[in-house]
Amino acid sequence: MTAEQITGLGPAMGRFLAGFKACFVTRNTLAHLGTYCRGLLSDLPRKSVEPIALAGGCAVRTLQEFLASHVWDDQLMRDEIQRRIVQDHLPPPGGKPAGGVGTVGWIDETSVAKKGDKTPGVQRQYCGASGKIDNCIVTVHLACRCGDFAAVLDNDLFLPEETWDTGPRAAGRRKDAHVPDHVVYLSKWLLALDQIKHAMANGVRFDWLTFDEWYGGKPGFLAALEDLGLLYVTEVPKNLPCYPSLPKYKSLQRPFTSKPVESVGKWSKPFKGKPWQTIQLARKTLGPQTWQVRAAQVHLARDGKPLPRKHWLIVARNPATGEVKYFVSNAPPKTALTTLLKVAFTRAGIEHLFRLAKSEVGFGHYEGRNYTGLMRHMTLCQLVLLFAAEQTGRLRGEKSGVDDRADGPGAQHPVPRVAAASSDADADRAHRVGDQVSSGEKSSRQAITPTRTARGRVAL
Repeated sequence: MTAEQITGLGPAMGRFLAGFKACFVTRNTLAHLGTYCRGLLSDLPRKSVEPIALAGGCAVRTLQEFLASHVWDDQLMRDEIQRRIVQDHLPPPGGKPAGGVGTVGWIDETSVAKKGDKTPGVQRQYCGASGKIDNCIVTVHLACRCGDFAAVLDNDLFLPEETWDTGPRAAGRRKDAHVPDHVVYLSKWLLALDQIKHAMANGVRFDWLTFDEWYGGKPGFLAALEDLGLLYVTEVPKNLPCYPSLPKYKSLQRPFTSKPVESVGKWSKPFKGKPWQTIQLARKTLGPQTWQVRAAQVHLARDGKPLPRKHWLIVARNPATGEVKYFVSNAPPKTALTTLLKVAFTRAGIEHLFRLAKSEVGFGHYEGRNYTGLMRHMTLCQLVLLFAAEQTGRLRGEKSGVDDRADGPGAQHPVPRVAAASSDADADRAHRVGDQVSSGEKSSRQAITPTRTARGRVAL
């Protein structure tokens, strides 16, 4: 990056954040947005409220209240993020798919280890970050990719049922963490399904969805996606039941019952004698990956019965490591196998987004005990990741300053690393959203208003 490009990031962030002023009631609260977002993009080693406030010249208590109790609409901010992505980064209906596969939606979860039992949603559960049962919170996310652009679309906190919803201690913990009454336990796949529906209502059009074997092993989730008319390619567990062909009789005898996909992929008639195809998949930071694959149409089992329609069953093995993966897709029978594999293996992109969120913008650094504050922190991390993606795309398209044809900033917006705060956002009048604040209240101590009212959550 040139010095001019770096200098331009401060004003660019001011313009970017001004696009979300409708989410705020007062100009002062809007100013705190700039302080917090610049802190998330800074090089602070810890990006919790206190170091961000001290670095930005703001009272620590004020910034804590900005997250937990000031009146601003983080649900509207999430909606505006999705609409901005649709307008600026996704192709219109009927447009040529970018990268050969179009807009791919990713569903995945991530976890953050925590100490103590006060953080909303925390309990001892499987923590992917540490690879073991640990004291942590788990969050469910929807993201998308189109060409080189990738961004997070939605976030939700998973609240374990026993400790945060129905158990004997749940009521007290919910009260202490200010968890709204409408936020109740939901399975993770139901959270993901709600996120997909909400994104579609904001104009996001998915050519494909892909997710890991935990979600792929939930028949209700796959059925719901098909009811929405969505195409998916999902990894599935090797014991997922299916039928190589429709059984002639309804019988519990072995020849007429369902079989695990591992067995079907090895011995069943649709796969028997079918040669392996070698497919190379390009990767951005590593060399191409080689997989040997073969595929056939089978009938998935649902409620102990075969579905009348056929689905793709794909078996992929890595000759270098011996790893074997099983994928299922509801794509039409004439879909190219290479396309299905490309879609399935794009899922590594959401892991990259998680790494960026945790290592660069402090996704796991929230230290509060307030549900609203945690959800807002996740939304603001989502916001600054979008800013970084836009600036990365713009700067990637620019030539070096020594090239006389390089004419400065392109059509999008400018990338991480804190630059001087712009006064553009402060100069704009903030539009009111939410309940009126009483005249006796100061802007730094606004009354809490419950957010995310439209969607009750908490999952498995």
